[in-house]
Amino acid sequence: MGVAGSYSGSGGSVPGPGAPLDRDEVDRALARLGAEEEAIETSLLALQDHAGRRLLEGAELTGVTKDRWGATEQAITMLWDYFDAYTEALGEIRELRSRRRWPGRDDLVELTRRLRGPSVTVSSQAAPLVVWVTGPARLAEEFTLEELVGRMNELYAKSLDMVVTSDSVWSALPARIDLLSAELQRTRSLAHSVGVRPGEHPSGDELEAITHELATLRAQVISDPLAFWRPAPGSSAPGGGRPDTDRYDRAARALEDIRREIEAVLRVRQDSEERLMRLRDVLSRADRTLAEARTARGEVLAKIAASEVPAVSGPPTALQERLSTAAEFRRHSRWHRLSPLLEALEAEAEDELLRARESLTAVTAPLAVRAELRGRLDAYKAKVARHGLAEDPLLVERYDAARRMLWSAPCDLRVADQAVLRYQRAVAEALAQGESAETGNQGPTDGRGTDE
Repeated sequence: MGVAGSYSGSGGSVPGPGAPLDRDEVDRALARLGAEEEAIETSLLALQDHAGRRLLEGAELTGVTKDRWGATEQAITMLWDYFDAYTEALGEIRELRSRRRWPGRDDLVELTRRLRGPSVTVSSQAAPLVVWVTGPARLAEEFTLEELVGRMNELYAKSLDMVVTSDSVWSALPARIDLLSAELQRTRSLAHSVGVRPGEHPSGDELEAITHELATLRAQVISDPLAFWRPAPGSSAPGGGRPDTDRYDRAARALEDIRREIEAVLRVRQDSEERLMRLRDVLSRADRTLAEARTARGEVLAKIAASEVPAVSGPPTALQERLSTAAEFRRHSRWHRLSPLLEALEAEAEDELLRARESLTAVTAPLAVRAELRGRLDAYKAKVARHGLAEDPLLVERYDAARRMLWSAPCDLRVADQAVLRYQRAVAEALAQGESAETGNQGPTDGRGTDE
């Protein structure tokens, strides 16, 4: 029973109705009952001194805990009534046994009746006790000693379960809630330092909600711990189960998410100047690239005819304005607003630089085509010179025609491309004719001998 271990009247119980006990059986029964009396008293005193019971006595309880504790207090009172009756009955049996060293038959019959039969009458001041403890109580009840021990076991187990369960919840949840509340205060302080405040940022509102939830949860746990207990399925042992920490766990997860967000904002505060400088550099490169593309477009329009030249967008003024806004946020320590703005600007600035480079490539494509045609024309001229055909009239004529087209402004790329192709064909034909002529000039070997 309780701390001292459960007691019962099972092992070594007295015989059932029939022949009276002899002297040795009576003495053994009294010794066993005396040991049980000590165990019962030890358990009751341990329950009386249990920290959970003292907390229950001093707490302002509500809900199911209030109802259960009212019944448990009555059960504990009745336990002591039963124990007093048990002790008194046992004392009377001992007094009867001590009258004679060798009791006679009448004494043994009386001793047997008291040890076996319903010899204990209990007048309880705790009636009526609620049904969950023992069922409807009566003002006076009669028990055998064994029945009385069984009744005390029942009351004790239910009372101890109530006390241990409440103490388990109080030992587990309030301390964890207090630790989480301390972490919450630190996070709120950090959040305030970076401008995350209620009404100004969603995380500030969430911190307020978590603060309210923890305060409410703690008050409810203190006043109604049994509402936060999950009994173990199939367990009948006192305190079998665990505290229900679902609401605490949700608050802890939400706080952890906000804490990570605040740390990200703090990192923004630490490296914001460097990131702003990188952004300025990327946007400046994009602006210079677009300026180069605009210059190149004017050159293309002046030098290349019959070519579609794409328009070039202006400088990224919208991004520059947002960059100025980011710098303003930094000057006024509005870190919570600077963080998402920097992330968006960094992605958009890289995209802007890529678009500027693509625009420059698209604009200068005709010039690249002209340069490729010029290079091809000069390469074939060098080839002609290596084969000794530099003075060939047709090749000179076609080379000059292609060169005039490629080095005149505006240059018609389509016509110039055809002129270069005609020069290439002429070169190929001239080279082929030269090879045929060399083969024809070689002729058969002269086989005539020397005059004798």
